Amino acid sequence: MDFFTFVVLLAGVVCLVLGAEWLVRGASSLASRLGIAPIIIGLTVVAFGTSAPEMAVSISGALSGKADVALGNVIGSNSFNILLILGLSAAVSGLSINQRILRIDIPLLTVVSFVVYGLAWNGIIGRLEGAVLFLGIISYTSWLVVSSRKSGMAESPEVQAEYVDSEKEIEDGASSKPVYFQIGLVLAGVVLLVLGSNLLVSAATEIATALGVSDLVIGLTVVAAGTSLPELATSVLAAIRGRRDIAVGNVVGSNLFNLLSVLGASAVVSKNGISVGDQALTLDFPVMLVATLVLIPMCWNGFVIRKWEGALLMAFYVAYLAYLILQASNDGVPEFFRTMMLIVVPLTVLAFSVTGYQGWRRHRALSPT
Repeated sequence: MDFFTFVVLLAGVVCLVLGAEWLVRGASSLASRLGIAPIIIGLTVVAFGTSAPEMAVSISGALSGKADVALGNVIGSNSFNILLILGLSAAVSGLSINQRILRIDIPLLTVVSFVVYGLAWNGIIGRLEGAVLFLGIISYTSWLVVSSRKSGMAESPEVQAEYVDSEKEIEDGASSKPVYFQIGLVLAGVVLLVLGSNLLVSAATEIATALGVSDLVIGLTVVAAGTSLPELATSVLAAIRGRRDIAVGNVVGSNLFNLLSVLGASAVVSKNGISVGDQALTLDFPVMLVATLVLIPMCWNGFVIRKWEGALLMAFYVAYLAYLILQASNDGVPEFFRTMMLIVVPLTVLAFSVTGYQGWRRHRALSPT
């Protein structure tokens, strides 16, 4: 391992970020030209487009026999998205929660997370299971489009107000640039994603080998953080600009895409499926599940994620990252640190559950019967 390896790693991250940006811009403009509603663009093209780096890296890892990188990338990205990205977005300005996301998308994400954990319990996610997961994202996207048309979601003044800025940007871009330019953006984005994924996986694997760190840990940390940069930029900028609901929708949509599409496609293309080790089953999957579960009571408490709650989510990610680093070191995780996490995390989840239940009770009391 030398300085050139880190240059390759950085180049891979840059290619992934630029590729995702160009892919989202080009696809959004083309979708707008075809008359697709802004909310559908936001919940599909934008959310899935920002997860394109995860897709590229995980499939590249699966094809090259680095299944641990693919698995760690998905689990690590989902934990990173909720704990750090959503936490940072909330810490910036607080986040408002659309009731539709709370009633449908977050519970769906929770169910899918537990289903994937169940599939992984035997130590492998096979090709057939991967195909079922991939069919899940097709079904979800189809249902989203059909249900939005039936309910007239695109005609809702509330929805139009939420997406008015992005719609104007998309339409302005579409009218000022020819179609072949937008198609070129999409193609260039795909090329950069493929190139960036190969560079990132290659460099991360070399670093892992040199440091004696497992591919899973590298996937959970360096690769997951690098491929989640588009979500980080999208959500934090949305929060800063006051479009806070989009920040939440982007994270939830991206996490669904990661579990169903990225993990599913990676399992399908891998010769032996995606193997799941003991660490993933006993630590990394549970962290992702707890992070997902805590969203429900947290959001029910007034349909907001407050600044201090965002800071707390970030603190938990730092603690999880510290745990992974200590576990990979020669000294291991101090018993005091392990004990504190076993006490603090359940108490925090219990506290959020109580306040969330109280918020739900208040909402029911104020709602018309």
